[in-house]
Amino acid sequence: MVVHAAAPVGPGPGAGLVLAGGVLLNQNLVFIDTINDLVYREATLPEGSRGTATLFLDDVRISTNVRLFEGRRALGTRVSAAVRAAVLDRGRTWLDSAFVVNDWYISAYEPILDSHGARVGMLYVGFLEAPFTQAKASTLGVIALAFVVITAASVPIFLGWARAIFRPLERMTRTIARVEAGDLAARTGHSDVGDEIGRVAVHLDQLLERLAARERELRAWNDELNARVEARTRELQRANDRLEATTKQLVMSEKLAAIGEITAGVAHEIINPLAVMQGNIEVVRSTMGPRAELAVTEFRLLDEQVQRIGQIVAKLLQFARPEEYAVSLEQHAPAEVVSDVLPLLQHLLDRSGIELCRDDRASRRLLMNRVELQQVLVNLVVNAIHAMPGGGVLTLATRDEDRDGRRGLVIEVRDTGCGIPAGVIGRIFDPFFSTKAREGTGLGLSISQSLATRQGGRISVSSTPGEGAIFTVWLPEAT
Repeated sequence: MVVHAAAPVGPGPGAGLVLAGGVLLNQNLVFIDTINDLVYREATLPEGSRGTATLFLDDVRISTNVRLFEGRRALGTRVSAAVRAAVLDRGRTWLDSAFVVNDWYISAYEPILDSHGARVGMLYVGFLEAPFTQAKASTLGVIALAFVVITAASVPIFLGWARAIFRPLERMTRTIARVEAGDLAARTGHSDVGDEIGRVAVHLDQLLERLAARERELRAWNDELNARVEARTRELQRANDRLEATTKQLVMSEKLAAIGEITAGVAHEIINPLAVMQGNIEVVRSTMGPRAELAVTEFRLLDEQVQRIGQIVAKLLQFARPEEYAVSLEQHAPAEVVSDVLPLLQHLLDRSGIELCRDDRASRRLLMNRVELQQVLVNLVVNAIHAMPGGGVLTLATRDEDRDGRRGLVIEVRDTGCGIPAGVIGRIFDPFFSTKAREGTGLGLSISQSLATRQGGRISVSSTPGEGAIFTVWLPEAT
């Protein structure tokens, strides 16, 4: 293979002289080494690799630096059939691995065209594949080793990170299990809200706090409901007790009404024999004539006792049937009304061994139905006598007293009995309330208060347990 060139020479264009020359490329080692040096400059290939270049005439090496053995170049050897078919036959450039003489090279083959465009040969450059394969293997080994080292180094980090992730989840799982077991105070205790799981754990604690608060509220409502039920039950029980007591008191009231009727009948029956007795005493006195003076004391005592019996019967009738003896409001001196009441109660005072003391200082008069006022005083005195079963001192006092800018007077009933307990004193004026389990009706003080209030007055009480009680009846002055 020759690189040929021609140029015209001579004094003019038409001289007809041509200078022709050429360079023989067969076994032109300088030419091929120059190409090799131009392609593979220093330090462009990895250590252990070398660059090669070859000039082919058709498919035969005519100039190459590829060695066979002992430094001998592979001149005259042929290219592989695959390369020949691709480059010479089809005119394509070959860029791929190729087996060159005795080893694998990363190769490039380019077709060489003559001046007529015909493919007459090939130019080859390449370098050994083995160093690159080794470098690739070494690189892959280094990468694999680095991966193993990095993996080994990162496993604790990933484990710590995983524990940091799953620790809140484990706490939440344990907390939920404790809550399901009934421990409503269980909490995760997680306070780090730097990630989503931490925020979920904190939110779980907040939900449990709300649940515990609702549980406390429900328990409080349940306790309150139980307390209300118990209170309502007690109220119903007290109402039932009051109903039973009221029933008994109504029965007692009916009995008292019957007793009143009987008392009125008995009083009427007593009046007739009493009148006969009074008449017979007068007959006896007239019959005896002057001799009656010998028994004047006895006759006087008989008159007094008959008169006393008459007064007692009249009082019994007034007390049993006050509506028959009621009169219009009248002015009374309180001391006189007290004196009218005492004969009705003298037998109770004598039987109980009670000492009676009076202290009449009132100068004013009151305006009230006499029978109603007597009823009030009888109730108060009877209660005082019952408070002193073993005897004592009963004091009936009257005095003038102004209240709230109004003129009035007071009738006071004091006893030295057992007194009234503090828990009871506020209820003694309630209808049907009585401290006498089987004797009282619970109506006396209530009726007395109503009678006093109707006249613009008021009954009040003060007591020291064990020392006695004081009932004070205040009534306005008659005008």
